Amino acid sequence: MNIAVAVDHAGFPLKDTVIEVIRANGHVVLDMGTNSTESVDYPDYTAKAAQAIVDGQADRAVVICGSGVGACITGNKVVGVYACLCHDTYSAAQGVEHDQMNMLCLGARIIGPELASHIVTAFLNAVPSDDPRHLRRVGKIKQIEVQHLKGNQ
Repeated sequence: MNIAVAVDHAGFPLKDTVIEVIRANGHVVLDMGTNSTESVDYPDYTAKAAQAIVDGQADRAVVICGSGVGACITGNKVVGVYACLCHDTYSAAQGVEHDQMNMLCLGARIIGPELASHIVTAFLNAVPSDDPRHLRRVGKIKQIEVQHLKGNQ
């Protein structure tokens, strides 16, 4: 898979670890920046990763900011991106399996490199379920998305 990686200044300290894990798992990294701890705005970088998913350049993305919350909110504003903040391996895997999550959000000020490595690995190794109940629920999410795009709330 092609995996977009985007970080802000707070997420930068975890960036190399995440990239190494992605490559060690046999995937291609699309580096969307940033490249230092100089202050930047997380929406700018998360939007790049989200667009890579929508454009088909990336199959999934890992985005990292200080808490992971801002990146998650930003990612979920893009139609077709299903971003989740995960600080444990169970959620990272189940989010893909049950909910077709395609953007993993991490908080670099919350978790360290060792836990981040395990979470990213769980995210990468998870496969979306074809169980009818999961497909039904994901279908409902997509219906809500379409309704809001049309202005029918």
